[in-house]
Amino acid sequence: MIRRFPDAPAAAQACARAVAGLVSPLARAAIAVSGGSSPKLMFQELARLPVDWNRVHIFWVDERGVPPDHEQSNYRMTAENLLRPAGIPESNIHRIPAELEPHQAAEKYAANIRDFFAGAEPVFDLVHMGIGTDSHTASLFPGEPLTADRAGLTAAVYVPKMSQWRITLLPRVLLSARHCFLLAAGADKKAPLRDVLEGPLDPAKHPAQLVLRLRDAECFLDEAAAP
Repeated sequence: MIRRFPDAPAAAQACARAVAGLVSPLARAAIAVSGGSSPKLMFQELARLPVDWNRVHIFWVDERGVPPDHEQSNYRMTAENLLRPAGIPESNIHRIPAELEPHQAAEKYAANIRDFFAGAEPVFDLVHMGIGTDSHTASLFPGEPLTADRAGLTAAVYVPKMSQWRITLLPRVLLSARHCFLLAAGADKKAPLRDVLEGPLDPAKHPAQLVLRLRDAECFLDEAAAP
């Protein structure tokens, strides 16, 4: 489902309200969030909404291989705009320990997920996604063999064009979540969204097809991004 809004703040506000509406009735909710510029607006709105954060556990879809206080850290951006303003309990925050060696960080994060779900299949109530100008999502980039992985939970991936390690959830987790929201804004997202939604099905070339074609996702787009 594609929902169009006049501008980025309106799309972010609508996405925040949808998140709040989804988690509020649940006795315990587990959500995985993404980084980037659009989520910053969404997190700010979400922090103002009347959500009982004692019942919501926050995980991350992916993280850059940097310490939690680094300016590129998805955790830091989320902490500044959602975790601290909303007063989310520390015990409900499950960050990716990206300051560790990347493969060690991925395994430690997977162990955290397995512990949280007590050995059951890890089914998040919501995964919140974005899309890159190259049609990547999470830290699954075009040409990444892990787009075909349906067994693992997490992985460390090296992104050559950014000269950076990242830790990411894998398709098994993204495809099994009960709900998926994708938030995107800006004219630079129009072409990749058109390719993902209307082009041939090829997640290896367009990883965002994992959530926009292989499962139902609710898209919150501003007019500039909407194809």
